[in-house]
Amino acid sequence: MSYSRVFPLIFKRNFIQGVAKEPSVLVQRVLGSGKLILNAPRRLNAIDLEMVDGFYPYMKESKTKDDAMWEESEAVKNIIIKGNGRAFCAGGDVKDVIQMVKDPNKHAKLAHQIDTEYEMVHLIGTMKTPYIAIMDGITMGAGGGLSCPAPFRIATENTQFAMPETSIGLFCDVGASFFLSRLDDYLGTYMGLTSRVVKAEDTLFSGIATHFVPSARLDDLEAQLAKIESKYDHDVVHQVIEEFAVDKNYVPGTYTLHGEHRRIISQCFKYGTAEEIIRALQENGSKFALETMETILKRSPTSVKITLEHLRQGSKASWMDCLRMEHRLWQTIPASVTSHVVLKKAPKWNPPRLEDLDLDGDVRAKYFYSNVKRHLFFRNQEDYYLHPYRRFALPSEDEILHMKSLHNLKTVQETVEWFEKDRNGKFGVRQKVEDVLNRQN
Repeated sequence: MSYSRVFPLIFKRNFIQGVAKEPSVLVQRVLGSGKLILNAPRRLNAIDLEMVDGFYPYMKESKTKDDAMWEESEAVKNIIIKGNGRAFCAGGDVKDVIQMVKDPNKHAKLAHQIDTEYEMVHLIGTMKTPYIAIMDGITMGAGGGLSCPAPFRIATENTQFAMPETSIGLFCDVGASFFLSRLDDYLGTYMGLTSRVVKAEDTLFSGIATHFVPSARLDDLEAQLAKIESKYDHDVVHQVIEEFAVDKNYVPGTYTLHGEHRRIISQCFKYGTAEEIIRALQENGSKFALETMETILKRSPTSVKITLEHLRQGSKASWMDCLRMEHRLWQTIPASVTSHVVLKKAPKWNPPRLEDLDLDGDVRAKYFYSNVKRHLFFRNQEDYYLHPYRRFALPSEDEILHMKSLHNLKTVQETVEWFEKDRNGKFGVRQKVEDVLNRQN
């Protein structure tokens, strides 16, 4: 018989006019699914330590079989994480972080929060139990850390994804040095430096999402996932999700990251310094290039240079080493989240220009290679350079070009047909393959 049990994880209750405060995290068991529901819709499910403490313990491996948590429990076949309201997770609670940065008495709490979040993000990327992130709504910053390491990342027509840190004086964190740097060509660099919001189907085409499912089908999808009887079987989970995803003939409502824009991104974001990227955009001179250039120049120069450097280093590093690098950066980066976040004022960056920062002296030596006090503890030693479940997403540009050459596919249509067969008629294959090959001409 189907059952659902809700465990309010936050035992401390605040009473406002006699009404108990809703717990910020709901934990449910529905048949074979363990569900983690972010339940702070008024702040767009921005996470803080209270929320992490609410759901992270359920994901961990336990020390004894008698007290098995979800990673080891035979009863939990898959884990679903989602958010109530119009956001999956809009990021970390930046105002809370600012208060902890400014108050020396709260530095230990901030350190514990950062350490815990990075330990958790590593586990999300290495769990044996299938982990499904439903990105139905705003998914930004820390929301990327809760979703992008997952083998299954479901986008809907409501999805709005971004890593907005350069616009607030921070850097793209929670694993972004890994998952953004693995996107085709330099698309992740473009997204990281500009804080570009990628919406709906574009999250699938970009590689951020693995599946596109209309929001009206999510309840039925969750019900079917709960009926899965096998554990550690990612292929079964993939097949179930594809049953509810749109079919290959679906016409996308949002499809912008292709064609000339992608060609400009590939040409202009390949350089190793922010100044070279700005120069290339300026020389290109198109409306898209100039608008992109102006966007980057409005961002924090320090954040832009740190983000670019950590994406370049991250592209050659493993999953664990990317997280270690970001964890070190959090211990060295200045408290530069500016007043516009809290007081809605225009930012005043210091230094104000990209050229005021020397890459070696002001960025690498100061932030990347300085000594730090804390080091990460991982719950397991699983590591990789490419995501082990990338086959569930659309094929990458490198994969398309490699398979076309390997199988001597002569035309665009032959290549589309080969990949549609390989991906079992997955939506987005045709658009992706056609765009990649057309840009080669």
